[in-house]
Amino acid sequence: MKKKIKKISLILLCIITLSFLLSYIFRNEILVYAIEKIQNKVSQKYDCTFKIGQAELIGISGIEMHNISLKPNNADTLLAVNTIKTKINLFEIITGDLQINNLEMHDGYIQLVKNKNGRNFDAFLKKDTLSTSTSKKNYAKTAYKLISKVLNLIPSEMKLNNLSLKIDDMGRKVGFNMQQLELQNEKLNSKIIVTSASEKQTWLLDGRANPREMKSDLRFHSADTSSIKIPYIEERLGLKSNFKNIHLQLNNIDYSSNELHIDGVASINQFTINHPKIASKDVVIDKAKFDYKFLLGTDFISIDSTSTAQLNEIKVQPFVEYNTEEDTIYKLKIKIPETQAQAFITSLPKGLFRHFEGMEAKGSFSYNLDFEFNKNKPNNLIFDSQFHKNNLQIVKYGEADLEKLNHEFTYRAIENGILQRPIIVGQSNPHFTSYEELPTVLKNAVLTSEDPSFMKHRGFITEAFKQSIIKNIKTKKFARGASTISMQLIKNVFLTREKTLSRKLEEILLVYILENNRITSKERMLEVYFNIIEWGPNVYGIGEAAVFYFNKKPQELNLNECLFLATIVPKPKKFMWQFDATGNQKDYVVKNQNFIKNLMLKRGLLMETDTIGQSIPIQITGNARSFLKIKLVEKDTIQATEEIEF
Repeated sequence: MKKKIKKISLILLCIITLSFLLSYIFRNEILVYAIEKIQNKVSQKYDCTFKIGQAELIGISGIEMHNISLKPNNADTLLAVNTIKTKINLFEIITGDLQINNLEMHDGYIQLVKNKNGRNFDAFLKKDTLSTSTSKKNYAKTAYKLISKVLNLIPSEMKLNNLSLKIDDMGRKVGFNMQQLELQNEKLNSKIIVTSASEKQTWLLDGRANPREMKSDLRFHSADTSSIKIPYIEERLGLKSNFKNIHLQLNNIDYSSNELHIDGVASINQFTINHPKIASKDVVIDKAKFDYKFLLGTDFISIDSTSTAQLNEIKVQPFVEYNTEEDTIYKLKIKIPETQAQAFITSLPKGLFRHFEGMEAKGSFSYNLDFEFNKNKPNNLIFDSQFHKNNLQIVKYGEADLEKLNHEFTYRAIENGILQRPIIVGQSNPHFTSYEELPTVLKNAVLTSEDPSFMKHRGFITEAFKQSIIKNIKTKKFARGASTISMQLIKNVFLTREKTLSRKLEEILLVYILENNRITSKERMLEVYFNIIEWGPNVYGIGEAAVFYFNKKPQELNLNECLFLATIVPKPKKFMWQFDATGNQKDYVVKNQNFIKNLMLKRGLLMETDTIGQSIPIQITGNARSFLKIKLVEKDTIQATEEIEF
């Protein structure tokens, strides 16, 4: 028996030795076969021509290739490299399971072009239509395979010289020329020349990298003391951005028990961004850091709650998850631990909260947000926002002095960036109407239409916000807001009409401060609101509106006139389209006003006796009548073409 085993072992050894010798003798033929296999695959799958001018084996595992190119048919060349030297196993080429340990590349480029004929890289973005697999994707396993494959293609030792990435997007050009990159003994150094239409920069990437151990510690910065300006996106998106340096650490990639853990740290210093949709001027973040812990399982992808994001001195513990175990569920949890209020204010990005600059506060606060959306059960949305304060107090206001609401002040609306005529909010204005002078039915009609729970809420309506999110997700667009009178007041008195992220964030914070620090009463807020909102073309405040439409004082308005004024608040300059050619209100308008009236009756804001004698249609008798499109020309009526002056 032992002799038989020895004999079999000897035969196997001879076969292996012979295979090795044959592989070495015919290694060039094997190389040619491997190249032809790749060329055929590229041609059939991507409709591209892959060429290698010259290829030869050096020793057992060394390969040297010259004049390599990849060109899509009927499009610009995608890749061209003069020289590639590497060491790999030929059988790995055949099987497609490559692991590159050494690499040298000289003189080449990758070129991404988009022109009137299309893009030269489109073929590589197409989905595999031949795949018919209906099995559920294992996110952790798939991600680990992809990461391993990519890292295996990154050599543990390499030297790259004069390699470029060229981008030409409809004439918008930018080039990244890697003059040199060297990775030796885990130490990485590189120099990149970046050229665009307006800038020429030198970038440096250095640090330590070990693709086999799946670890890295890299720093990305400018060759001098200047900031790195990000090219292309300014011309493409109108977005200006730059930063001092970026630090990237990859500390751990571990796959076990069907879970993938990816841990590391990313940080950025002196990050500046400018875009008209973000803010009216530069937004600057001094320092930001993300200590990330990604966790992937068979049916979920998440940022673990042990991760920490830091913006200057503000620390946030986020949890984000995409889960497909049963339904498709999106989860978001945000926790801001106990934070000093002043540290929070001074840590806000400069330029994003300009109305808070100079603000001083004492005390502390903490915050928790719990959000969950089930794609298959959208009405079960969870939105729970909890703000806890500890002796929180505003000591000094910044540019937005909320205290002015308690005194007479001058308000000026802004239309298309232009300041309108000044409106005095106080007794020195003959059109000013105090809270006590406002007709109760008018107050209730406007509140019913605009913000029914105004007298009870603290600036925000959680349920309305939830319904807004549900509606916007269902329609896949911004179809519904959740604005309250508090938010409208802050926007009108303290902020501009610009539609930017900055204004919206400031609006939310200022509303919270106003409503939760007893700065002024609800009655005073409503009084200011009624005296500043626009009620028509160049008509501000209820005092002017009552005269403009009905030649009355606010106290003299009847029920139907109050209902009419309540319905035009959202679009006051389009009031004339509510009327037909005879000067009477259209049917749909009357139905809308009856809807509000019935709501008021249902909620006990009106009695049935209040509606007696109110079936007579309203008559516009003030200057507003000249804006109506009435066909019957009256002797004393002239079509107005100019705004009414008060």
